[in-house]
Amino acid sequence: MFYLLISVICSVTVAVIIKIAKQRTINYLQLIVWNYPVALLLTFYVLKPEIISWKSSLPWHLYLPLGFLLPFIFICIALSIRFSGIVKTEIAQRLSLFIPLIAAYLWMDETILPNKFIGIIVGLIAIIFSIGWNKPSQLLKTNAWIFPMLVFVGMGIIDVIFKNIALLSSITYMSSLWIVFTLSLGFAILFLMYLLFIKKQRLDIYAMLYGAVLGLFNFGNIVFYMKAHKELPNNPSIVFLSMNIGVIVLGALVGMIIFKEKLSVYNKIGVILAIISVILISFL
Repeated sequence: MFYLLISVICSVTVAVIIKIAKQRTINYLQLIVWNYPVALLLTFYVLKPEIISWKSSLPWHLYLPLGFLLPFIFICIALSIRFSGIVKTEIAQRLSLFIPLIAAYLWMDETILPNKFIGIIVGLIAIIFSIGWNKPSQLLKTNAWIFPMLVFVGMGIIDVIFKNIALLSSITYMSSLWIVFTLSLGFAILFLMYLLFIKKQRLDIYAMLYGAVLGLFNFGNIVFYMKAHKELPNNPSIVFLSMNIGVIVLGALVGMIIFKEKLSVYNKIGVILAIISVILISFL
């Protein structure tokens, strides 16, 4: 369980870095860009993927959308953390897990067991309780609920695409990961060019440093989560359950204790319902 604990810490630390960067007036949108060169280098040196030539026969219908969505949803995560806080953002990310379940039911002829169906319903209620219930003036001013919802939907779509990539037999998962991260870096650089030349922002050197640290923890989250599955190969549901609940709980504690995020009674109910939803979905 050591690897799982480290993965949970890495996941929450990603949100903490973005939150701290915002508090220190560091350009938190630019730092997201610099996450990808680090992730790409670590993928190459640590995971050692087989580098293959980019041919037209590759599944670009999966790679291109995923390459775009990864930096786009990361931006949404940063905006969600800014306007809605760490707690609501982590709940939105973790409850996106039932979007792949719905996709499997609609397009892959899989059956949703009763407990998973109930888990989906509870999860939807949890999202309503945890993301909504802002003060009207705040809601009109920032439309804060939009970003957690984008994170929720976007992370679900990303999970669906990753699952389809994992099913490919003609190319290894690590090689696919390398291609996707390379595409994500390309889209992230285009976003940086937009910030610098269209929005006329100055290049933030501190954003580069924070982005490098962000990339380190983001990669650590992926690697240690994979190691946790290898450590407990016969208990994938335990790993899945512990990861999602661990991030929700730790994210809630960090948000409330360190960053003094205020949660209403409804929001706290949402956190509890989110944990119940994960438990129902994770176990057969």
